[in-house]
Amino acid sequence: MLSEFLDKITSYNLFNYLLPGAVFAYFAESRLEIKLVPDDLVTAAFVYYFLGVVVSRFGSLVLEPLLKKIRVVNAEPYTAFVSASEKDSKIEVLLEAANMYRTLLSAMTILLLLAAYLKVEAIYPNLMQWRGPIGGCALAFIFLFAYKKQTDYIVSRIRKLNG
Repeated sequence: MLSEFLDKITSYNLFNYLLPGAVFAYFAESRLEIKLVPDDLVTAAFVYYFLGVVVSRFGSLVLEPLLKKIRVVNAEPYTAFVSASEKDSKIEVLLEAANMYRTLLSAMTILLLLAAYLKVEAIYPNLMQWRGPIGGCALAFIFLFAYKKQTDYIVSRIRKLNG
């Protein structure tokens, strides 16, 4: 089962989801003492992938707009990206690398936020009972806005094709 999963994974999925998820889980456990991944290798691969998706979406929905707003990074409109990608296939490779860096930055940012939350939780131990609801709400919002963003990309591509 694990080998089938790994055979079907693309380089994008490997470098933007699986690797960052594994890095995130490693540092969460080794530095924050938060165990996120079971010892079963097959389940661990899926958990790493899921963590990577979450970390990636946080980067896409929170960090990227913030970095654009403070002018650390700049970007072209999505329609310009689609047109340029049709003319230069190297753009896709460069985008994959940029997204990996953003996702790794996102992993470190979330780890810092988690460390800060744990410090607050140490001061206010009653917050421990809210970990599940806070985490669930955070995941729901991340996937809600990820779904919206993805749907907007689809609509944009359809409009470009239908001119």
